[in-house]
Amino acid sequence: MGYDEIVSMLGYAGGHERQVRITTTNRLEVVGVPTSVDTHPTAHEVYLRPAGQDDTEIAVSLAAISAVELLGE
Repeated sequence: MGYDEIVSMLGYAGGHERQVRITTTNRLEVVGVPTSVDTHPTAHEVYLRPAGQDDTEIAVSLAAISAVELLGE
């Protein structure tokens, strides 16, 4: 999956409160709703609310993402 497609899908999911499954380059999976995507070179991260943890937000480097899948409806 290409960088532009990853950023686009994360932006769409965040704008529509949709959960995604992110697969990293080392094959770890993270499920959550993107809260923001920061493509600025000093950040270059997506921030997500993990599934079932509304009071938590984590950051994942965009460079570490190999695939994004929309979940649910």
